[in-house]
Amino acid sequence: MQEALTIGQLAARSGVAPSALRYYERLGLIRADRTGGNQRRYHRGELRRVAFIRIAQQVGISLEEIRAALDSLPAARTPTADDWTQISTVWRDRLTEKIRLLNRLRDDLDGCIGCGCLSLRRCSLYNPEDQLSDEGPGPRLTLPR
Repeated sequence: MQEALTIGQLAARSGVAPSALRYYERLGLIRADRTGGNQRRYHRGELRRVAFIRIAQQVGISLEEIRAALDSLPAARTPTADDWTQISTVWRDRLTEKIRLLNRLRDDLDGCIGCGCLSLRRCSLYNPEDQLSDEGPGPRLTLPR
């Protein structure tokens, strides 16, 4: 069970294309040893790192932020639950805000589009006479200021 994984095996187990794994390695997100024939060999623990990368990307965390988080993990041992908890606390407030925004979008978007006007100038519910244009660009009612 301790044997290292080839890039193909890591790709199959993680669901990430080999090209993406090579990119992650180039960015320093994952690490591989090399054989005498210069082939990549990944420790099984890299599966956890790849899973973390995929999930973090899905919630909008940049690869730069992911790398900083992964760099805080110990290199000489398998990360513990406490190590992962420490990383998650850094992102907790940000993820909570993202959840709030997604909930608001889910709850309000159908009402706005559902009215049928599709016009900022005619919207009597959220933006009569396009009054929000004076406050600046973008979705003023949805995004935090």
